[in-house]
Amino acid sequence: MALGKKVKKKTKQIVDSKHMLTGLTLASFLESTIVPIPLEAVMIPLMQARRDSLWLIALMATVGCVVGALFGYALGYYLFDLIGQWAINTFFSQSQFDNVKEQMQNQGFWFVMTLGIAPIPFQVAMLAAGATQFSLGLFLLATVIARSLRYFGLAVVVYYTGERAEQLIRRYRMKAVIAITVLVLLLWWLSNLFR
Repeated sequence: MALGKKVKKKTKQIVDSKHMLTGLTLASFLESTIVPIPLEAVMIPLMQARRDSLWLIALMATVGCVVGALFGYALGYYLFDLIGQWAINTFFSQSQFDNVKEQMQNQGFWFVMTLGIAPIPFQVAMLAAGATQFSLGLFLLATVIARSLRYFGLAVVVYYTGERAEQLIRRYRMKAVIAITVLVLLLWWLSNLFR
């Protein structure tokens, strides 16, 4: 059975579960920390089936991701000397990490926001923010904004398009991600102009 079919079958099982929100929060935590599988595969059908809880689903996904981001930040902050090389080998190359570290030191807030929206593993931003001891408050603010745009954006699409949401998101997802990423990069560039 294909992964997509398995995910849909499992989603149908949890739609009416009393543990649906807890499960979604845990899935969001895992997606932001160790399982680089897009949460949207579960969230869209769940939101369509539970439109009465649409905004709560988006909120709990955001909360799970933010808690996961705190965990990743703490790993980078406290344990990078112990696990840093393993994380670099697992998630990216040494040169990629060096580039990320430099970006974090120079433009941390905007860098975290961009990685929180773009289809790039968010673990990169979490570990780099912790390893460079970037401001926890700014890291959390960028994470909340980026992930809220992502998850509440899905909720808005489901709210207005209902059953067509999955089809529309599949069709326009990359265009939307690119447009939002370009917008964040433009704001980033403008913020540098007015320093």
